[in-house]
Amino acid sequence: MPIVRLQKVLARAGIASRRAAEALIVAGRVRVDGHVVSELGTKVDGRRCRIEVDGKRVIAEAPTYVVLHKPRGVVSTLNDPEGRPSVRELLATAPARVYSIGRLDFATSGVLLATNDGDFAEGLMHPRRAVPKTYVVKVHGLMKAEDLDRWRSGVILGDAKTLPAEAKLLRHEGDKTWFELTITEGRNQQVRRMGEATGFPVMRLSRIAFARITVDGLRPGQWRHLSATELAKLKEDYGVPRRVVSPPVQESLRAAPTARPRQAGPRRTGSSGRVEEHGPRYGGGAPARREPSSARDWGGGARRGASGDDEVGAMPRPEVGGRGGRTRTTGTGGGVAAGPGSFRVRGGR
Repeated sequence: MPIVRLQKVLARAGIASRRAAEALIVAGRVRVDGHVVSELGTKVDGRRCRIEVDGKRVIAEAPTYVVLHKPRGVVSTLNDPEGRPSVRELLATAPARVYSIGRLDFATSGVLLATNDGDFAEGLMHPRRAVPKTYVVKVHGLMKAEDLDRWRSGVILGDAKTLPAEAKLLRHEGDKTWFELTITEGRNQQVRRMGEATGFPVMRLSRIAFARITVDGLRPGQWRHLSATELAKLKEDYGVPRRVVSPPVQESLRAAPTARPRQAGPRRTGSSGRVEEHGPRYGGGAPARREPSSARDWGGGARRGASGDDEVGAMPRPEVGGRGGRTRTTGTGGGVAAGPGSFRVRGGR
């Protein structure tokens, strides 16, 4: 490994994004060969130097890139002070400690990328990349063409106007409107704030694509590795990842276990003669593919599957560590704004 800036070594190791790694350095939480380094710009040889964060040695893992179908009712942060379900539980079976790229709020479902490559995360989140994010939005009120034009041209939020967006009407459903929206910004709660500002409160929100990566074939709570083809396209379009790697063989789609059993409704005998459960179930399909008469909303909820509790491909979460229950003694962790003791390490001081 060539001699590079310390924050870049931490980012490549998956400790945090480069900007967050700089904050760790300035806070005096990083040691190199036993000495505290608090000056930005310090260059090190990551292969030869002993680098520690909060007294724990940093060991780089193989770069990992995954896409998760985040359900509603789950937070995107690794730790939640309120104790709500977190994507940490859904990604517990990932082969490395990964953190999400950007966030989806608690009530929003859909595409969430995660990685342990800080440069990859920063590259996709940087404003100059203008990475497209596509949502299916359900709002209260009947939107007309001129209403969508306002979303397309930009909406004033606070003291700034949003960048031009793409909007396509999908359908009206009573006094509600479904439409598809593509934006290239990442302001906090941007779509919901645009709804409030234009008089069309957002009732349901699901991200169906991020940098053109989708969750097609994934149920809420399931994840998969990004393919080499997808990574090559991301590198071509946005310059990351630095090196395209082939993902490990994934025998099945992964998901955290269902924590709460689904409440079954009345039982009936189906056309095949098999006894079927009738009760709450996910979705009804994407809005553009559903029958207008369908009353079910689109977007997954936490711990709800498409076909019941015993989902095909669901993997039980091991009691200790990952990789089939073996404790991992190497790796990184924490992600952005990690606190002391958040890192997986090998050996201590």
